[in-house]
Amino acid sequence: DRRGSLLLFPCSGSPGWAAESDGGADPVGEDSGSELEPPCLSRKGALPLEAPLSVLFGLHGKTGVTSVTCHGGYIYSTGRDGCYRQLRLQGRQLEVLRKHRPCKGLQWIEELRFTPDGDLLVLGFHAENFVVWSSRTGENLHCIPCGGGHRSWSYCSSPLAEAFAFVKCGDVMLYRREAEPCEQQVLLASLHGREIACVRRLGAVEVPGHAALNVFVTGSEDTTACVLALSERSRAVVPLARLSDHISSVRALAVAGPVGSNDEGLSALLFSAGGRAQIECYRLLCAGDPASESAVACQVVHVASHRLDKHWERKKNRHKLVKMDPETRYMSLSVVPGTSSEQLPTPWKFLAAACSDGSVRVFGLLEAARKLVLVAESFHHQRCVLKVEAFLHAGAGGERRHLLCSAATDGSVAFWDITSPITDAMDALHQAEGEMQPLALGAPLLTVMAHSCGVNSLHVCKTLDGQYLVASGSDDGSIHICLLEVAPGGGEATAGTCLRLLERVARPCAHAAHVTGIRVLRPDLLLSASVDQRLTLWHRGPGGLGALSTTFFHVPDLAELDCWEAAEAGGELQYYCVLCGQGLEMLR
Repeated sequence: DRRGSLLLFPCSGSPGWAAESDGGADPVGEDSGSELEPPCLSRKGALPLEAPLSVLFGLHGKTGVTSVTCHGGYIYSTGRDGCYRQLRLQGRQLEVLRKHRPCKGLQWIEELRFTPDGDLLVLGFHAENFVVWSSRTGENLHCIPCGGGHRSWSYCSSPLAEAFAFVKCGDVMLYRREAEPCEQQVLLASLHGREIACVRRLGAVEVPGHAALNVFVTGSEDTTACVLALSERSRAVVPLARLSDHISSVRALAVAGPVGSNDEGLSALLFSAGGRAQIECYRLLCAGDPASESAVACQVVHVASHRLDKHWERKKNRHKLVKMDPETRYMSLSVVPGTSSEQLPTPWKFLAAACSDGSVRVFGLLEAARKLVLVAESFHHQRCVLKVEAFLHAGAGGERRHLLCSAATDGSVAFWDITSPITDAMDALHQAEGEMQPLALGAPLLTVMAHSCGVNSLHVCKTLDGQYLVASGSDDGSIHICLLEVAPGGGEATAGTCLRLLERVARPCAHAAHVTGIRVLRPDLLLSASVDQRLTLWHRGPGGLGALSTTFFHVPDLAELDCWEAAEAGGELQYYCVLCGQGLEMLR
């Protein structure tokens, strides 16, 4: 309606069709053709309207909804807010899966057209021009000056010609173009329009008749995140889905899960964050699809989002507080492991974030209610926090402690016990139904001055003895490793937790430039990557770090790396890594 709402009504004259809608998205077919038309709609005369089964109030804002289309088992709605949304029927309820923003400046979307060759055309108005935008190529196919959208118009396309007619000053104007052969050939499709800032591996998908396909997520300075499949056999990268909800660069990614990698595919919770203090959360479902070009089908469900400026506007007595910086950037994300509680009827997941305004923030996600809430924060570092890493400690008596490691631009690495804030946040969120004021994280348990300048890479690995290796890399090209032990403490301030620093190892000038990627593969094996385009494997022994091998990679301006291990046919473990920057590269 004109309020921007989407409503779902039952067809009272066709009870069988209404009952059939309980089965999910089955009533929505490939298109909105007459074969899906319920018998009640073919009758002449007015029908009594019942109360709506589902209402999504203000889905497209105050400017209203312009069209609703059914295609491929999904419902698509467009509006004058510059977005179109993909929905599905869950029982008798409408569920929003994703929000798409076709291109910048297209604030008025009127209609969607699905072409026989699989392209999606977005019809809308950009200022005084009528625009036809292709979602496949990401470009404008037509831009016709017509005076704007406040007029009668019609667009028609066929394999032979295209025509656009509109009324202007009482005259009927017609634009017509004959079909021409496409002479443009794409030699190599791009993943992003600018450099890639972060990468995470979701897992591998098994497809009958194909080699195992690795599924990755990349985030870029072009404000998008891309889900892609990489085949080791063909060495081809195929984009599966593009996430365009961010208004600024995507600087950090974090994955909760995947829940499992089985015959049904992958199911993982993805967090993406970056500029303008914005966090987005998605549920990704990847499964094998031999019929598609990529052999993998990816379904994206948008779960929740959070922006600090909107959170600020909802604060009470905010005139007494210092306003947050709207230009705050999230530099790093880490999912807090082991926070799902069986005691609570609604399990929460928690996310730690490193922020450019000097704070370490913890967020809580309730996926069922699609809520992402700021639950705790601390400004201990007093300068830009570059990296965070959360890990779980299980004591001998079964007690679990949630620990957090944060690193800043002064080279310091701080260790926190966030068990109490998370427990208090769970209680407050359960009692307040998902709303609360942020708690204080308190003081860190231990702070180590590991480097002389900013820490660009950080990783925590648990040893067989129950101790923790914390590896970090810095702007000065150095690598630092510290060995920690978690012991029970007696003080109330530490909430029964004490960290002991057992060993420190430093390797100055390990690289000739910033160390932007580091991973502890084993307690005695370390992998580091730098802007100098060298990937070095280190051995950790009693005498410190010794270089085992060095490989040069082809990605300039390295931003991040991710590593994993996989068992080969003979049972031998192999380590893989993926690097991103001005490109993407996978090494074994």
